[in-house]
Amino acid sequence: MTISYDDFLKVDIRVGTIVAAEPFPEARKPAYKLTVDFGPEIGTKRSSAQITTHYTLDELVGRQVLAVVNFPPKRIGPFTSEVLCLGLPDAEDAVVLIAPTQPVPNGGRLY
Repeated sequence: MTISYDDFLKVDIRVGTIVAAEPFPEARKPAYKLTVDFGPEIGTKRSSAQITTHYTLDELVGRQVLAVVNFPPKRIGPFTSEVLCLGLPDAEDAVVLIAPTQPVPNGGRLY
């Protein structure tokens, strides 16, 4: 399916820095609760992420990630996920986060 550039612009993908990462034992699949700072325009948002295979809680804090910030909040058990952190599957289908290769200001929009 082909989409227009206007369709692409509807998906608001921003960069943010993970400022907190916590276990999420209530999740059905192994996951973490992330708090991500998207800068002054968007602020701090929370996300549930199934990224336990490749990342420890300690190494996530300070890491920049890309996320969709304009989806409606999604309830995941006792937790509300406000943004969708983006990743790609590795050869075993475990998630590898998408991130800039150099530091960029939080809140920058993907284009």
